[in-house]
Amino acid sequence: MTFSIVARSADGESWGVAVASKFLAVGSAVPAAVAGVGALATQADANVAYKGLALSHLDEGATAPVALQRLLEEDEGRARRQVGIVDLDGTAASHTGAECIPWAGGLVGDGYAIQGNCLAGPEVVEAMEAAWLGSDPDAPLQDRLLVALAAGDESGGDRRGRQSAAMLVVRDGAGYGGLDDVAVDLRVDDHEAPVDELTRLLDLHDLYLTASTDEERVTVDEALRAELETFAAARGHRDFHTWVGTENYEMRVAPDLAWIDGRILAIVRGEG
Repeated sequence: MTFSIVARSADGESWGVAVASKFLAVGSAVPAAVAGVGALATQADANVAYKGLALSHLDEGATAPVALQRLLEEDEGRARRQVGIVDLDGTAASHTGAECIPWAGGLVGDGYAIQGNCLAGPEVVEAMEAAWLGSDPDAPLQDRLLVALAAGDESGGDRRGRQSAAMLVVRDGAGYGGLDDVAVDLRVDDHEAPVDELTRLLDLHDLYLTASTDEERVTVDEALRAELETFAAARGHRDFHTWVGTENYEMRVAPDLAWIDGRILAIVRGEG
């Protein structure tokens, strides 16, 4: 009762899963990923043990097809399972058990596995594949995953309706403060338009939890520094960095205030 895409980025540095379903908190059950290892989605009559088992097989050097074969051989409920796996090298594998609720099926290609069950029809996974292949390979993986998920949603998605969506993306050192590998971990647990809400959350994630690029940075000279400090003082803060901390913009302002993200400057000036 779910549709998902599991994929590796074109540069081979990120792995992720995007999923949606007429099911409460789909993100709690379906996706799993480890940087430098691979990613998977377990769904239909989901066997959540697949997550740890598959990642362990991949970490030991198994390819996605071999890891999948091992999972299925050890599972008497394989006919009710659906799973997609992408390994370290981008090799993909997908399984749809014969007892999954129709329409059910999947597509695999270089770097991606797309699958769904209880869908409006094959057009759902076909639209997801077309959107994935048509997206910019150099774009962040989370953006490409979202484009594919949205295409599946727009093509009918889960034939029972909409309820939840989630995204998990991992990349070495991509977590908060560079202290773990979780680049994106977002969940919409219960919403009438979960993919739209996931889109909104991903935009906020980009603002709050993604570091500014060189192109987004505005150099802070003495005049701008004075403007920023005056702005903060007028709002009762001891300095501009205190305001930055209260607003959670640490990823968008230099620790020494040598630069500020253009979007944050626009907010300061009432233009954002």
